[in-house]
Amino acid sequence: MQFSGTILLLDDDRAARQNMETIFSFLGLTCQSGESADCLSYLDGAGDSVDICVVGEVKADPAALLAAHPGTAFIFRQEQAAAGHNLPGNYIGALSAEPEYDEIVSLLHYCQSFRSMQRLRKNGRAQNTQLLKFLVGKGEAISKVRRLIEQVAATDANVLILGESGTGKEVVARAVHELSKRSKKPFVPVNCGAIPGELLESELFGHEKGAFTGAFAAREGRFELAQGGTLFLDEIGDMPLAMQVKLLRVLQERKFTRVGSNKEIKADVRIIAATHQDLEKMVAEKTFREDLYYRLNVFPIETPPLRERADDIPLLIQELINRHGREQHTSIRFTGRAMLALMQNEWHGNVRELSNLIERLLILHPSEVVDLPDLPPKYQGDNVKATEADERFALLDAFSSSADAGEDGDDSPIELPELPAIAGEEEMAKAFAPNLADGAVNLKDLVANVEITMIKQALAQCGGVVSKACETLGLRRTTLVEKMKKYGLSSQDVAGE
Repeated sequence: MQFSGTILLLDDDRAARQNMETIFSFLGLTCQSGESADCLSYLDGAGDSVDICVVGEVKADPAALLAAHPGTAFIFRQEQAAAGHNLPGNYIGALSAEPEYDEIVSLLHYCQSFRSMQRLRKNGRAQNTQLLKFLVGKGEAISKVRRLIEQVAATDANVLILGESGTGKEVVARAVHELSKRSKKPFVPVNCGAIPGELLESELFGHEKGAFTGAFAAREGRFELAQGGTLFLDEIGDMPLAMQVKLLRVLQERKFTRVGSNKEIKADVRIIAATHQDLEKMVAEKTFREDLYYRLNVFPIETPPLRERADDIPLLIQELINRHGREQHTSIRFTGRAMLALMQNEWHGNVRELSNLIERLLILHPSEVVDLPDLPPKYQGDNVKATEADERFALLDAFSSSADAGEDGDDSPIELPELPAIAGEEEMAKAFAPNLADGAVNLKDLVANVEITMIKQALAQCGGVVSKACETLGLRRTTLVEKMKKYGLSSQDVAGE
């Protein structure tokens, strides 16, 4: 995970504090930690230079702690979760008793968003932490979009948002507006492709009574409604050429007139346009005016398709589960192989398609664990046979449970002779189904041998990259790291074999 901020662990419970240190170490993050007496003094002296403070059992009052350090993002352990009610915006959330990888990463992501918003507020810009939660992701593509939003928001420059349908172009437009000095004024969206060409002029500029048949009263247009704020012209590529000329004139002169009127009205409006079409190609084909294109394309922002953000899908799914789950009063979880299948999907409908799928699964499987066969067939993958996969993973899950539980609770590393490398499914089946006719079998040792062999093979195939090995084995990162620790395995040693 990419994070360069300062993390402080504040906990009088030494065991819990060491456990959190271990988790952050697995994530590749460094942190400072200590008991409340020492850390409170450090926190008071450091001011807002501490980016994230993870609070466990402390003597300090949580509300007072948050109020004293408004620029620091706070995460509380479960024991402190009840204190999260009616707390200020720097309270990000609470960890469960046994936090999982996705939960921790999601909270850290929100902390980063909060800190980003704090920097904007110090520069005199508006704050809207909730909005940036919808720009979920830690990959370079979405991080670049967030950087561009922050850079252009404080200006009045026209913005052109490009990207496929469903990639969140309106979310980006709203983020630009909310972070700008116009945030207290209206944000007015117009879908240029959904309004007939003969009505679009009236929709944008308004009309006077009797201006045309059916104009029984004067009406304000979207430009007037957005005065002082932002006008979002969605699907600008669908705007008729005749309207393109009139829009260009307004952008040039910053004035417009209602239909049926000669009175000019000043247009104090910022323009943000968006389209899924290739405007440069349309300009070449003479279906979009070149001069209007350059007027709009002052600051382009391209929203990446979801298929190029596979690593962000688990975070997006968790955010969508939270959002739709609040509405439906339920939740769901995904198995590792179900999540992997979703990460490998093409997602032609992008985030909108993913959102629809999560909402559907919440209805079909409320408060359940969603496995690969529970996904609609198109999301199971072209090369996945659900029945065969069920049998293999059920067997692996059974072995994992046996190995984790153990017969005597001993968690020390197990030194056992290695099984021969498993080349194909026949050999794997033989390894998993020993013959008991010749005598007794130590099931615990057998399971350990299988796990060691498969982990070594996965790490070797992935060049020692633990995150990729997790995908190969269908395990969470924390689960795989714990197993490697248990068996005394090192990713560097295995990769070098």
